Amino acid sequence: MTNTFDRLALILAKDYKLSADRLALDAPLEGLGIDSLGTVELLWHVEDEFKIKLPPEPVELLTVGDVVRYIDGLVTGQGHAARPIGSTGASVLRVT
Repeated sequence: MTNTFDRLALILAKDYKLSADRLALDAPLEGLGIDSLGTVELLWHVEDEFKIKLPPEPVELLTVGDVVRYIDGLVTGQGHAARPIGSTGASVLRVT
């Protein structure tokens, strides 16, 4: 199963053209070229990918790890189980 960091890394690689070797939990967002507007855009992508609702309160996210912890807190708080990328969440009935 893919974890939050892996899913976030895919978003960052795709939308911000960042290579995987630059991505680490302690990597500062600003050092990756993601300013405050970029962080807002990133959170929109996160909201779609993780099927969560972002609260209206502003939050300070300085590193990739901050974003991962923020996502994990929202997922847990909103009662969603993290789903692998591309998962629709649909149930599968297996007949044996």
